[in-house]
Amino acid sequence: MTISVQWRRRTVLGLVLVAGVAALVWGLRPQPIAVDLGTASRGALRVTLEQEGRTRVLDRYVVASPVTGHARRIPLEVGQAVARGAVVAELEPLRADTLDPRRQAEAAARIAAAESALSGAQQRASAAASAAELAQAELQRVRTLRQQGHVSPAAEDRAASDAQRSDAEHRAAQFAVAAARHELDAARTLLQYGGKPSNAAVVTVRAPVAGKVLKIAHKSEGSVTSGQPLVEIGDPGALEVEVDLLSADAVRIPPGTLVVFERWGGEGTLEGVVRMVEPAGFTKVSALGVEEQRVWVIVAFTSPASQWQRLGDGYRVEASFILWEGKDILQVPASAVFRDGEGWAVFAVEQGRAVKRHVQVGQRTGLQAQITSGLQPGDSVISHPDDRVRDGVRMSAR
Repeated sequence: MTISVQWRRRTVLGLVLVAGVAALVWGLRPQPIAVDLGTASRGALRVTLEQEGRTRVLDRYVVASPVTGHARRIPLEVGQAVARGAVVAELEPLRADTLDPRRQAEAAARIAAAESALSGAQQRASAAASAAELAQAELQRVRTLRQQGHVSPAAEDRAASDAQRSDAEHRAAQFAVAAARHELDAARTLLQYGGKPSNAAVVTVRAPVAGKVLKIAHKSEGSVTSGQPLVEIGDPGALEVEVDLLSADAVRIPPGTLVVFERWGGEGTLEGVVRMVEPAGFTKVSALGVEEQRVWVIVAFTSPASQWQRLGDGYRVEASFILWEGKDILQVPASAVFRDGEGWAVFAVEQGRAVKRHVQVGQRTGLQAQITSGLQPGDSVISHPDDRVRDGVRMSAR
């Protein structure tokens, strides 16, 4: 009886010891690493370059003032249709400055001074005319006496010189009268037309083409200078899209590249093609204060006009330039691919363990990467391998 009890106690202690050792071994053994898994699969793959753009009217006409003048209020409204040759603006000659009481008094005093100057010039001209008549009469008398031999040739010369001088003084006095009369007219005109509109002919500005008013640069009445924009006219039904890209990206986009417009405000997507990549770039400062060389890329719509007719001039669109696309492409998540020496590799999962495989990578997007060799469709790969993942380490799906 005593032997049986002791044997039972030894058996229980042995079992407890074995269970403790097993629990210790189980707790100390390496645990599988929880990872995110992806699958190598075949499907369509598209490499795009996305950038914001804005629409613009294909042919825009800026109607400017042909002369300096006073523009009447433009009766047109933005969006209003205009025919070719229709009057879009009327220009009057510039109005004279308004005279305040001080300037009116100065103008009246100027008129009085001009009248006095004219009166004095007329008196001097009358005296000069009388002196010229006397000089001519004296010259005729001396010439008669010279023919009779009663005076010398020198006396005749002096009489001729006096007549010429008197005639010149007469002409100068007449010029002085004319100048004084002009001064009087100018002084009277200033007082008469100060602050009043002119009655001269009105210059009409007409639309060069038929279209709609896109912008009115000078709506209200006021003075304008020659060449100042008044109205912009264009056809909103003829739109294109301008997108500014980094010059390094623009060289990858030849004319004819397919463009897809998403998030433009309407339903579905719109399509277009690159019409032109402008040959000259420009400098633009980014939001981070970095100077960038950018290039304008012009895109023409290929979708029917009925789909984008709600777009107008200067509307924002999201442009996706399709650089490359394929239909039956073997691909994995781009985060699964990493550099390994001079090539690329991924961690595949085989029987619960990580296995490094060298792969050949083709096209890449922000989310997917093309695999040309090294994997088969259906292979599982680790989407985000970290520094804990090694070749042969046990894995478990997170």
